[in-house]
Amino acid sequence: MKSGVGTRILGVAAVASLALLAVMALVITPPDVNQQDAVRLIYIHVPVATCMYVAFGVTALGSILYLWRRTRDRKWDLLAGASAEVGVVFTGLTLVTGSIWGRTTWGVWWTWDARLTSTAILFVLFLGYLALRRVGGDPDARAKRNSIAALAACIDLPIVHKSVEWWRTLHQKSSLLDEETFLHPHIHGSMYWTVMLGIVSMLLLLSWLLIQRYRLAKLEDRFEDEGLERAIAERRAEALTGTGTGPGTGML
Repeated sequence: MKSGVGTRILGVAAVASLALLAVMALVITPPDVNQQDAVRLIYIHVPVATCMYVAFGVTALGSILYLWRRTRDRKWDLLAGASAEVGVVFTGLTLVTGSIWGRTTWGVWWTWDARLTSTAILFVLFLGYLALRRVGGDPDARAKRNSIAALAACIDLPIVHKSVEWWRTLHQKSSLLDEETFLHPHIHGSMYWTVMLGIVSMLLLLSWLLIQRYRLAKLEDRFEDEGLERAIAERRAEALTGTGTGPGTGML
């Protein structure tokens, strides 16, 4: 299936915004007073973490829409699976960039901090969800099972988000806005706008990746259906052949 004009424009916009982000993050914005150049990791870490939430949110929404009888359609299950795959990629990037940032600021690559641990659990949960999607069975039963598993895994999302408030952690609170009022930015000037540009850039990339993966999922689903229909037709042909040439039906 060929990408439409809109998808190509989206891809170009994602690449252009990422290029601008690289210039803003590496050249234009100054070092932080406390973190020095390590602050530049925030321009990637915060946007990919935001995309992680969005991707798994889409997975949850697709799963709910499939489980609700009025909107039940295989496309929602396919969308949920596609978004989960993209979300796992962004979760991995979140963990990697967070570990690099932690090494420069905390002096260690990893610590069993509440935010880090809950994010790692989220990563494992959705890897398990993706593995579950590969288990065979009746298509409708599989989709229901997938949807329930996705919603169970999504329970960890608010835990990840609120972990820095519910427990004493090394991880700092929101780098962008106050989490209660969503006002009063914690960073200002070019740093603030660079983080915002990073979020927009990563969301564009997320959208492009999700569209491409969803299209691929639809192709895989169609081929699976065609393969099943072909197998059924072959079995029926074998049964008919066996009936025509079996014992008691010999030819003169």
